[in-house]
Amino acid sequence: MKVLVTGAAGFVGYHLSKRLAETGRCEVLGLDNLNDYYPVTLKHARLAELAKLEKFRFVQAELADAAAVLGLIDGFRPDYVAHLGAQAGVRYSIEHPAAYVQSNISGFLNVLEACRVRPPKHLVFASSSSVYGLGAKVPFSEDQAADRPVSFYGATKRANELMAHSYAHLHGLNLTGVRFFTVYGPWGRPDMTPVIFAKAICEGTPLQLFNAGKNRRDFTHVDDIVDGLLKLLLHPPSGGLPVPPYRIFNLGHHRPVEMQLFVAMLEAVLGRKAQIELLPPQPGDMVETCADLTRVQAATGYAPRIALEDGLRGFAAWFRSYYGFPR
Repeated sequence: MKVLVTGAAGFVGYHLSKRLAETGRCEVLGLDNLNDYYPVTLKHARLAELAKLEKFRFVQAELADAAAVLGLIDGFRPDYVAHLGAQAGVRYSIEHPAAYVQSNISGFLNVLEACRVRPPKHLVFASSSSVYGLGAKVPFSEDQAADRPVSFYGATKRANELMAHSYAHLHGLNLTGVRFFTVYGPWGRPDMTPVIFAKAICEGTPLQLFNAGKNRRDFTHVDDIVDGLLKLLLHPPSGGLPVPPYRIFNLGHHRPVEMQLFVAMLEAVLGRKAQIELLPPQPGDMVETCADLTRVQAATGYAPRIALEDGLRGFAAWFRSYYGFPR
């Protein structure tokens, strides 16, 4: 079985590639452009871990390069495609929207076109809880309207969902979009809350909490996310249903936590106190995220296993090791 994973040097892409390659039953080709949105050293460190696995190979390429994407899919002929490559970051999208158009819109179009030419059994692509935006009711369910995103990043992810629907309708591609809810865990991105907060706590620098720390997030451990991705990836729409063969699922934990409590939990696992700075709400931020898991549980039996307390202990151990902070 052959699986193409785009964004393989990224956080979720690394963990999914590792899980697939470790089975010994999958030939995994990872693709990433290794951009410098955050330090490339972390991406190289992830790839160094993946390079130890016999069933993993890596190619550096740009999703925005249509010829390169088509050439890879035409040559590799994957049975399954996990499209996780994208320009990430909610706040970064406010000042750098063009980067999101190039990677998230043009890049995804190139993946869809290549899959149209050489159809895999199933293409699963990463969306985001950011698509829900204004007017969303907690918990967020997939049948709610998602037409008022509060960030440009969220807008590009919603555009991906609509693009995928059209390709499923026009070309019969088996497509599944997955809305991730605040993923955390070892090898996490340095621009995300857990690493930012952990560094501030360990370095004794001010830790900024927007909206006075009252925002609530549905933190989901990366191992639970990978469990859900595998359940979905290997089981495409079947029997001609739905029509078109297109689905959207939430992958979250369904237990949102207020940010002040999250900081307290981090303090406990790191053994240090934070210097908290309470700030007004930040443009582009959602007040609360919470995944309704009814649909994905009915379809796959997905259920998150890792409690936040346990997940943060594992994250803290990796954080200390990778960044060199003593116990």
